[in-house]
Amino acid sequence: QVQLVESGGGLVQTGASLTLSCAASGRTIRLWHMGWFRQAPGKEHEFVAATSWNGIKYYTDSAKGRFTVSRDNAKNTVYLQMNSLKPEDTAVYYCAADPVTGDTRGWDEYDYWGQGTQVTVSS
Repeated sequence: QVQLVESGGGLVQTGASLTLSCAASGRTIRLWHMGWFRQAPGKEHEFVAATSWNGIKYYTDSAKGRFTVSRDNAKNTVYLQMNSLKPEDTAVYYCAADPVTGDTRGWDEYDYWGQGTQVTVSS
């Protein structure tokens, strides 16, 4: 079992930055594929970014150039640095864990998910 807890969300203005954290417990995620998703009101879960165990990173087009996913295996934590935030980035952000690495972008392809952290970007 892996427990994931996100933090770092909040209310910010357009153009601001936020760094989300996802702390894992229960087992080491050093070799796991870790992803970030978001869900806006009335919409499906949307893939945002992911990092494989060996450092390969994946981004959705809207995140490229603005968001950076990273991991600190010593802290069993994954991060999502978000810059130049826009109102359309407003959503609940979730991290997810998958023991099988690869370009995994489907919500249901992951095995564990956190409870989410709210990010609200005002215009």
